[in-house]
Amino acid sequence: MEPVTDGVEDLEINGKSVEDIVTPWTVNSKNDAGVDYDKLILRFGSSKIDQELLDRFEKITGKSCHRFLRRGIFFSHRDMHTVLNLYEQGKPFYLYTGRGPSSDAMHLGHLIPFVFCKWLQDVFDVPLVIQLTDDEKAIWKNLKLEEAIRLAYENSKDIIACGFDVKKTFIFSNLEHIGNNVAFYQNMIRIQKSVTFNQIKGIFGFGDSDPVGKIAFPPTQAAPAISSTFPFIFKDAIVPCLIPCAIDQDPYFRMTRDIAPKLGVPKPALLHSIFFPALQGSQTKMSASDFNSAIFLTDTAKQIKNKINKHAFSGGQATVEEHRRLGGNCDIDISYQWLRFFLDDDDKLAEIEKNYTSGALLTGELKKELIEVIQKIVAEHQERKKAITDEIVKEYMKPRDLGFKLTNNSIK
Repeated sequence: MEPVTDGVEDLEINGKSVEDIVTPWTVNSKNDAGVDYDKLILRFGSSKIDQELLDRFEKITGKSCHRFLRRGIFFSHRDMHTVLNLYEQGKPFYLYTGRGPSSDAMHLGHLIPFVFCKWLQDVFDVPLVIQLTDDEKAIWKNLKLEEAIRLAYENSKDIIACGFDVKKTFIFSNLEHIGNNVAFYQNMIRIQKSVTFNQIKGIFGFGDSDPVGKIAFPPTQAAPAISSTFPFIFKDAIVPCLIPCAIDQDPYFRMTRDIAPKLGVPKPALLHSIFFPALQGSQTKMSASDFNSAIFLTDTAKQIKNKINKHAFSGGQATVEEHRRLGGNCDIDISYQWLRFFLDDDDKLAEIEKNYTSGALLTGELKKELIEVIQKIVAEHQERKKAITDEIVKEYMKPRDLGFKLTNNSIK
C-alpha cells in the first residue's frame, strides 16, 4: 500500500528545499500558485484527466463536460474509463461522496464535490450515497457526539439545497446509521481484518499517542464504496462505485482499492479535484476554522463583498501605473482562481484573463466581477435552503429503496 507521505512533494524554491504537504487533514504549499498537481499525480499513481477522456465522456454521454472538467478542476482519476465502459454497456454503477461536518455552515469549498455529484447524477441517472463523517469529527475535533450529530443534520440542509434527486439519494450520519445497519458494520469488520496496523500507520501517518479511534476510522470511510453496505438499495447486486472527491481523500480509497480483490468486490473508481484556495492565497485550502479565509453559505452580500475586497490575495502590481504596464498574474490571483470554479461562461472567463494579464483590468475591477458572481450563488443557495425542512432532511436520511433494479445489466 502506498504511504500518505506520497503527498509530501520535494520542491526547490530559490535553491531551498520546501514541501507541499497533502494529507486528509493538512494541505500546505510554499508556492504562491499552490500545490504542484502534476507531481501529485506521479506520487499518488493516479492518471491525468486528458482531452481523450473528456472527448470520450462527451461522446458516450451526449453531454458537454462540466466546467470543472473543462478547466482541470477535476484533474485526476482512477479507472474512469472503466466507468464509461459500464455506462456504454448499460451496466450499473453508483456515486459516493461525503462531508465531515465540523461547523454549522458549509463554505464555498465544501460545495465543489456536491455541485459536481449533482451534475454526474443528472448525466448518468444513478444512485448516490453521501456519508456524513460525524464520528470522524467527534474524534479529530474532540466534539461531543450529540454536537457532531447536530452538525451533520445542519450540513445536510446545505447538501440537499444543491438539488439532489431524493428518489436516488441517500444521506446518512455515521453515528446514527451504522448501529442500525448490520451490513455496514460487517463490511467495516471485513475491511479491518484486511488491513494491518502498520499499513494504517504507513498510509495515514498516525502516531503512538493518537486515539485508537483514528486508527479504526479509515475502514468506516471505505465501507460505503462497497455496494453490499447498502442492501436496502442494491439488494444482492455487486455494483461498482465512482467517488468524486478532493485529492487529499485519495489515501482512504487507495487502501480500499488495494484490499478490494481480497474482499471480492470491484475497486472503486475516483475523480479527484484540486483544492479550493483560501482567500489569502493558493498555499492552503479554504478552512471552516478560519472565518476570514472562507465565504460561508450563510454570509450576507455585505460580508461577501467585504471579505473579498479585504482578504482576496491579488496577483496585481503595487500601483495602477505598474499594473497597466506589466499586467496581473492570474495563476496566483484568488479572484481569478475562484472565477474558474464558479463563472460558467468560458468566453467571459477568457476575456477576464486576457484583460487582467494585459493590465487592462485592474484588481479592484476583477474583485467586483467575483463579488457579483459569489453573491448571486450564495443568495440562490440560501433561498433553496430555506425550503429544506426537518421532514425533508429525514426523507433523504431514511434507509430506503432508491429504485435500483438490475435487469439486463441496466438501472431502471
